[in-house]
Amino acid sequence: MRNTINIYKGLTKPVYILCFATLINRLGDFVIPFLTLFLTKKLNMSIVMSGMLVTCASLISIPASIIGGKLADYIGRKKVYLYGQGLSGVLLILCAFSTNKYLTIALIFISTFFNGFVRPVFGALIIDYLPKEKRQSGISLNYLCMNVGASIGPVIAGLLFNKYLPLFFIGDGITSLLAVVLVFKNINGKDTYEVNEEEASDINEKAKEGNIIELLFKKPELLSFFILFLVYQFVYSQHKFMLPLTVNNALADTGSAVFGDMMSINALTVVVFTIFITSLIKKYHTLTSMALSGVCFAFGYGMLAFVDSTLGFFLSTFIWSIGEIICTISVGVFVADNSPANFRGRISAVQNIVYWAGTSLSTLVGGVLVENFDFPYIWIAIFVIAMIASFLMYLLKIFCVKQDKLLKVEAASQVE
Repeated sequence: MRNTINIYKGLTKPVYILCFATLINRLGDFVIPFLTLFLTKKLNMSIVMSGMLVTCASLISIPASIIGGKLADYIGRKKVYLYGQGLSGVLLILCAFSTNKYLTIALIFISTFFNGFVRPVFGALIIDYLPKEKRQSGISLNYLCMNVGASIGPVIAGLLFNKYLPLFFIGDGITSLLAVVLVFKNINGKDTYEVNEEEASDINEKAKEGNIIELLFKKPELLSFFILFLVYQFVYSQHKFMLPLTVNNALADTGSAVFGDMMSINALTVVVFTIFITSLIKKYHTLTSMALSGVCFAFGYGMLAFVDSTLGFFLSTFIWSIGEIICTISVGVFVADNSPANFRGRISAVQNIVYWAGTSLSTLVGGVLVENFDFPYIWIAIFVIAMIASFLMYLLKIFCVKQDKLLKVEAASQVE
């Protein structure tokens, strides 16, 4: 038990600061999760128009992520983070004083764009301050802080949304600015990232030349990983669309309440079990852990083909939530370990694009499947897809282990 708790000891001070900034930022993450309700209830927009605007708000993060990732590698992670997060926060505060609904929507969209810079930049910034042997612990701690904040934030947002709407926007903006102040005062930042000795001696993290497309084709293991991660994200994101439809179909009148309980179980599982899961998978190769997470997704979702009880849905949620923990931590570690240090911002942006692409595909394909097949057949298909992806992930692990051995032999022969 003591060893489990100690996994977060010994991280660098900047990592603890960055994780605390994540906690504060997610505590005040009010506007985007409530955007649909804001558009329909407060601005009296139609469901169709609201849906289009929410979709556009999600899509705008893709070019923002690409720009933010590239700028992070060229002018510095800290600088891009401060500008992106700071401008996003200020624009949200301005929403509190806007009396024109079109201006409010415009401010939210521009804020969302600048906030899109943050995710790839922040991911690269954390990795910059984590030695290789501490990456799993550092990424795990940041993920835990993110989920603790995300589990409390919506409760506060719900109260403000109903009774104190201006504070709804001001609260989101202020927490963003608090995170900016934390990073500004405590994190050192250079205009360009300088590769340290450990990274310079690591074959996979050595600085490379060229653009991101060229790099991905020169690193087939990273490109293959992103393709498989796309499939993983497609499977995992079924909880946003297919899962609520299945629960409602099986339990009718109590379906929505049970689905709400399932989301609470997911949040609780992630918060409580992250530290234990991190400790357990520490001894395994990252891609072995990824394969295991695929199995959790396969059985967690696959069992829904045969479930028609509340208890069964709760058990399913617990299983795929364990898969979520393993996957989130392992993705960050593998990408960091296989990214040239001077490409971290851009590769983190690619990771975010794959994430959003998998999420979007799950909804689009899910809609087509629901129109043509019964739920049990769909979940069996999801089980098969997840198991195939898990098997391929393990094969990729075998390839990577062999590739690392060959590269080390070549490097040793060049030294001699």
